[in-house]
Amino acid sequence: MSRWFRSEHMEYISLIVNEDAAHDCLADLGKLSAIQFTDLNPDLTPFQRRYVSYVRRCDELERKLRFFGNECDNFGLKLDTAGDIDTFLESSSGSGRAITAGGGDKKGTQLLESLEVELDGYESQLRELNAYSEKLTREYNEKVELQEVLEKARRFFMTDAPRLAVSELSTGRPGSAEGLLAGAHDDEARDMDMRFSSITGVVSTEEKVRFERMIFRATRGNCYVRFAPIKQPITDPETGSLIEKCVFIVFFKSLSIETKLKKICDAFFAHRYSLPDMDDAPAVDRMLTENAQELVDSRTVLLKNQDTRFRLCQMLAQHTERWTWIVLREKAVYHTLNMFKADVSGMLRGEGWVISEHFEDVRMSVNRAHSDMDHSMPNYVDQVPKPWPTPPTHFTTNKFTYGYQEFVNTYGIPRYREANPALFTAATFPFLFGVMYGDIGHGLFLFSAGLYLLWNEEKNEKAKLDEMTAGMHTGRYMMVMMGFFAVYAGFVYNDCFSLGLNLFGSRWVFSSDAPEEGEVAEMTGQFGDGDTVYPFGLDPMWHVAQNELLFFNSFKMKLSVIFGIFQMFAGTCLRGINYIYFGKNADYDGEWVACNGGGDGTCTPWGYECQGNDSLEDKCPLDFGGSGDGCQPPNLITSLINIALSPGNVDEPMYYGQAQMQNFLLLIAGISVPVLLLAKPYFLSKQMEANHHSAHDDDEEEEDHGMGEIIIHQAIETIEFVLGMVSNTASYLRLWALSLAHSELATVFWEKAMLSTLNMNWFATFIGYGIFAGTTFGVLLMMDVLECFLHALRLHWVEFQNKFFSADGIRFAPYSFKQILKDASA
Repeated sequence: MSRWFRSEHMEYISLIVNEDAAHDCLADLGKLSAIQFTDLNPDLTPFQRRYVSYVRRCDELERKLRFFGNECDNFGLKLDTAGDIDTFLESSSGSGRAITAGGGDKKGTQLLESLEVELDGYESQLRELNAYSEKLTREYNEKVELQEVLEKARRFFMTDAPRLAVSELSTGRPGSAEGLLAGAHDDEARDMDMRFSSITGVVSTEEKVRFERMIFRATRGNCYVRFAPIKQPITDPETGSLIEKCVFIVFFKSLSIETKLKKICDAFFAHRYSLPDMDDAPAVDRMLTENAQELVDSRTVLLKNQDTRFRLCQMLAQHTERWTWIVLREKAVYHTLNMFKADVSGMLRGEGWVISEHFEDVRMSVNRAHSDMDHSMPNYVDQVPKPWPTPPTHFTTNKFTYGYQEFVNTYGIPRYREANPALFTAATFPFLFGVMYGDIGHGLFLFSAGLYLLWNEEKNEKAKLDEMTAGMHTGRYMMVMMGFFAVYAGFVYNDCFSLGLNLFGSRWVFSSDAPEEGEVAEMTGQFGDGDTVYPFGLDPMWHVAQNELLFFNSFKMKLSVIFGIFQMFAGTCLRGINYIYFGKNADYDGEWVACNGGGDGTCTPWGYECQGNDSLEDKCPLDFGGSGDGCQPPNLITSLINIALSPGNVDEPMYYGQAQMQNFLLLIAGISVPVLLLAKPYFLSKQMEANHHSAHDDDEEEEDHGMGEIIIHQAIETIEFVLGMVSNTASYLRLWALSLAHSELATVFWEKAMLSTLNMNWFATFIGYGIFAGTTFGVLLMMDVLECFLHALRLHWVEFQNKFFSADGIRFAPYSFKQILKDASA
């Protein structure tokens, strides 16, 4: 735990490596995850870097692998996992070698070239198959549409057309005798003149209404349109999606209308098909038969192409993720090499922060990479002066502590070697959550959910989880502790689904077996006797008492204030520890001593134990004053407020001379405010004066300007601290408020949903239980858990951490293959 209290020691190092061995060096260092490199070429753009061509080659390989993944997704194939990341990194040798799908142990440039050749072949093959598939799909769709057009058109001419002709004859005007006696050639000419032209084709069902409306407007209604849906959806050759289409046939009698209709069809991407004369039945049947045979042949070729693509994608799915990891690793190596500087021909120099305990491991990795080359190469790894005063912050965490550290990092990264709030948050956060959520039954549900996540820990570690599930997996240990402390607080409150549990036997009894409302319970023993005290938690008799709410309010309110004062005092102590560790004497003497001397409620001496024989009505032997002479429990909130508002006035003293002690503490608090305001600027002014005498070239105007900023900053700090001690203490009353809300909601759900239906029939009880279970799960097990979580989060981020936490650190971002691959797999 001592390592978790302060961040790891960091060293700034410089390493000079031979250019030929640079790739192998970084391949080994990426496995250590112990060094964060500094960019030594900040003035160069990404396109001017030394290894930009290699990075571009890796980007191109990534593009091809994404293409393979998309093709596998189109077939519903899942990419085979490359296994555990640690196993993958170990399978590659220490010099960054990797075994490709085609076999062979390659490294560096050879590895990239091998992957490029192999992936280029697969990509060209797959793209050729896709282009051929698109062409075959388009031809197959055209034959399907032609078949549908032929069938729908023939059905129309066999059924609808004769009916329309009969309708026209029955409504037509009778002709003259001369017309009836006309010759056969006149009838044939008239028949040709009255024949309508037609356009047939297929249009998307979504465009049907707009297509019909456009035809009507363009031709002014001088055409006849009929539609017939195609039952089988047609595959789009470009996207592969299924599209609903319908057959249309348009009759018209004008060349100008025909031109307009063709333009409208082209605008709506409607496919037009030329049909034979529908009166020639043998020609239509022959065309249907030939098209049906071609349709079967096209489908056979299309299925063969699809099977070939599927088998190729099956093979690619087995290797794509491993190839992706190899490319990401190589890309990370070359991206890091772009941060190195070539001061001398053939040598590269890099700098960065390294964890002190891994310094020798870094040196050994560099030496090993050079020794693996067949000839001796010079290299250099050593510490250099730090370029800036604040190193990055890194904490060594495990499965349990990682969640709490991320909990704190979300607010801000701790400053280098600053006291880490996560160490204390790991204990206080679930405890304060339990204080607010305290219930045995509800806490067991939360505890069981956490145990379930722990049971499936290994399974979830290897699975690809969504954002919410991944967050719950990260906080699995936190959830277990939250559930445990909720159960613990539930035992203290003796509250299980709003019901009291008589686990150890109540110390209060009623005189009758069926007590009536208003009846007074009697103690089972003498007042003051140890046997009259309930062994653990509150006596269950309080849950049926008339003053239940008043008692629980008083109890939880006092607990909230006490817990808050202790946590804030602990934060103030950590502030002093930080000042001592960093050697900030002016801050320690001018801020922490004044803050701690001013008091935040913990400086009040402990009260003596009240001694009583029979009851509180008896004469108290303490004689401290007040109505109980020191034996009457005081109102804690009122007592704290009266320290400042009514100095010297104590309603119910807890010890002799409490009024004088409170006045003394109030005086110290008043004196500490000007000390807090002026002491630190005074000490800093002395330091600046000493520095001024040692450096005569300092500008007096800049010194005055700096002193003014210090005074303004200290005034802001003083106001914030003084007001914060009052507001932060009041903020801890949320512990009482949320605990009260939780218990009252549970009581309402039990009484209104379950208790009111128990005396009815079984069906009403069944319905009541359903309502009770649903509201309990939705409100108390979901919403209230989130609410208590957020309030506990606020108490730590604001009330606790603002006493000592700077939160302006720089997070250690090591050069790590494991982290890169983990982020890519998320």
